[in-house]
Amino acid sequence: MAASIAAVSLALTGVVAFAAPAAAASGDLFISEYVEGSSNNKAIEIYNPGATPVDLAASGYKLQQYSNGSASAGLTVTLTGTVAPGGVFVFAHSGANATILAQADQTVGTGLFNGNDAVALVKGTDFVDVIGQIGNDPGTQWGTGLASTADNTLRRNANIVQGDTNGSDAFDPAVEWTGFASDTVDGLGWHLTPPDPEPELEADCAATPVTIGSVQGPGAASPIQGQDVLIKGVVVGDFQADGGFDGYYVQDAGDGDPATSDGVFVYAEGGADVAVGDSVSVAGEVAEYFGLTQVVAGDVEVCATGQELPAPAELTLPATTAQREALEGMSVTLPQNLAIGETFEYGRFGTITLTNGRLDQPTAVVEPGAAANALAAANLDNSITLDDGRGTQNPDPAIHPDGEVFTLEHSFRSGDLVQNATGVLDYRFDTWGVQPTTGADFTVANARPAVPDVGGDLKISSFNVLNYFTTIDPTPTNDRDDDRTRGADSAEELQRQQDKIVAALAAIDADVFGLLEIENNGTAVQTLADALNAKVGAGTYVPVNTGVIGTDAIATAIIYKPSTVTPVGAHQLMSSAVDPTWSDERHRPAVTQRFAATESGDEFVVSVNHLKSKGSACTESPDLKDGQGNCSASRTAAATALTNWLNTTVAPDGRAIVIGDLNSYDHEDSIDAFVAGGFTDLEKRDNGEHAYSYVFDGQLGYLDYALAQPALTADVSRVSSWHINSDEPSLIDYDMSFKQPAQDALYAPDPYRSSDHDPVIVGLNLTPDTTAPTLEVTADAETVWPPNNKMRTIEFSIDAADDRGDVTVELTDIEASTAKADWEQIDDDTVDVKAVKGAVYRLTWTATDAAGNTTIETVEVSVRK
Repeated sequence: MAASIAAVSLALTGVVAFAAPAAAASGDLFISEYVEGSSNNKAIEIYNPGATPVDLAASGYKLQQYSNGSASAGLTVTLTGTVAPGGVFVFAHSGANATILAQADQTVGTGLFNGNDAVALVKGTDFVDVIGQIGNDPGTQWGTGLASTADNTLRRNANIVQGDTNGSDAFDPAVEWTGFASDTVDGLGWHLTPPDPEPELEADCAATPVTIGSVQGPGAASPIQGQDVLIKGVVVGDFQADGGFDGYYVQDAGDGDPATSDGVFVYAEGGADVAVGDSVSVAGEVAEYFGLTQVVAGDVEVCATGQELPAPAELTLPATTAQREALEGMSVTLPQNLAIGETFEYGRFGTITLTNGRLDQPTAVVEPGAAANALAAANLDNSITLDDGRGTQNPDPAIHPDGEVFTLEHSFRSGDLVQNATGVLDYRFDTWGVQPTTGADFTVANARPAVPDVGGDLKISSFNVLNYFTTIDPTPTNDRDDDRTRGADSAEELQRQQDKIVAALAAIDADVFGLLEIENNGTAVQTLADALNAKVGAGTYVPVNTGVIGTDAIATAIIYKPSTVTPVGAHQLMSSAVDPTWSDERHRPAVTQRFAATESGDEFVVSVNHLKSKGSACTESPDLKDGQGNCSASRTAAATALTNWLNTTVAPDGRAIVIGDLNSYDHEDSIDAFVAGGFTDLEKRDNGEHAYSYVFDGQLGYLDYALAQPALTADVSRVSSWHINSDEPSLIDYDMSFKQPAQDALYAPDPYRSSDHDPVIVGLNLTPDTTAPTLEVTADAETVWPPNNKMRTIEFSIDAADDRGDVTVELTDIEASTAKADWEQIDDDTVDVKAVKGAVYRLTWTATDAAGNTTIETVEVSVRK
């Protein structure tokens, strides 16, 4: 086996099409073992029967995969490395088990062959060996029983000395191969002649071990990979149990070097049972497993039990990769009060992130480019994963950060605080995390909020209904057709989803709802309106009937209260038919409707939008690595087209509001285009720079907007997101996929986690404001003593309020009862008065609201005689 695993070169395009094969030369390499096991346990062993070493890359060797009967290779991998005479080269999936990876010379992370996929070893353009029949789909496999290509291991018979160079002929594995049961890999890494057995490793409590620091080294990888070592230390974390990691963490007294960790993971699948506090001697091979340094145990001896554990090292955020590497595998504690950040993978993998304060999405607070990239890097240093000590998916029970069982009554939200999380610092799935050995301290810091009071006499709301589809997915286990059926997988799931959405919509009680991610079948919006009316009253809401619009599986939609608003004219759609710079391929048509308020007659336009996501591929607008993600230029073009259309055609009266998921944070180019077009970002106006409606990767920002033209902006009382979704763990949503029955039961028909985006609520003041503000003024001293003719400072407390927003208060008049009196106004709540015997000062304030209504309050200050 090569000393290190080589990187792979993939060619997913420009593949070599099937052609009549050339004859293989005598002595060419051929495939000696084929592993098609469980999960990603897939490998190809290549044997060199010749007398000289073969440089794979220089000789032009490649592996090609022909999937599902295709006559063209869908995957081509250029092989790199050297195969010794009589030796083998092992190619494997990077997600294969440790036994396979221990023999692997080259790996790839992309999907590899199944039993009905042909695999060819190619030299230049010539086939030198083929497993399967190219251009033929056998169904599930070639062959039968153990001698078949699905869920089996095939080994080339000893009498076969040359590969099968004809990929088009029928293939029967039994002719040249012997089959073994799934995941049988004890013959991988050699052909014909088994290698000499390695000398057995022996643990020895009396022997002198190496330091764990020398195993870890000061860098990202061990400097002695592949070497056998003897280590000794105390078990500080035991994760051998079912669902764990098939191993434990051992920590020694240290080597005095702060750059090297004193702890290491011992991989001991099926090994001797140990417990926390055991002193153990471990003999094994040093390996790197996806960036985690480990010792693969060959022998273990328990030297003592009940030993005192080392004090956990304090790890504080921000922490660099080097600082974390220096503690990998050691007992650590996080002493800070850290905020819960990302919870998306909590239900499926048991992980959350902890962050040093709540972190902002970079382009939500700084400009794209260098500043955004710098903040993204800082956010990584200020974040760490808190795992649950289990390697299984969909764990049961779900464990709360405090170590107790997660329930609906004992839950958490992003923004709640976790302190003193203690465990072992671990590196898995490219992520630094703490595997807990005890529960942490937990504080509720972000309780579920009530519906925001946005004031006004009408409300508009944007609500992402997270793929509300009335069409049940006919193939719930096949996600390849989810471009058309993205919602519930069963009638039960649909009812659970609908109940949550209806609970949220009813609580918001908007007069106009803009809906996102609703099935584009022309009927789903009516079904949702009917369900909502069943809760709030028949006929309360009706949809704007658009029918099917555009070509995407999801659409935007509007429902409204006919008792409070009336559509003015037919709905309109923003599409390429209106402006060719709008891409119908990228963006859903924007449903746009003018309404008139029933009570006041005031008109306004609602335009509901859903622009292309950051994760989508846009060949004409790729990710520029400036923080805006994919499709930024396309979103910006759409924003420009929409503002021009609204400003010039639909709402020249300046009374339009754009709502919906614009898939852009507020410092990005597309939002700049709206602002340049005269629209006000109401979320930022009312809630500031750190407003949010969405949490992604543990970072806050808002993708859901309310952007208004000037005339309508003047009527907006307040805007707020209702944080019922973004802060809630997805474990409590309607979806029953990837959940055990106990986790399916963590459901309530309430608004919480009815979607992944928070709804945005807008208050409008459309009826005339005739109510004057309230005003109360009190002086800190209503009488002055002594009457010494000196100036005396009087301060006034002013309390003013208005039912529709801000109030301006001014000191508008000062009168005195005597000519000798004198005063000086310092500001609107501070006045210096002269202490003239018997003088009376009358001070008058005027409060004015946005509509011009005023209230006057007069206060007297007298000088005693």
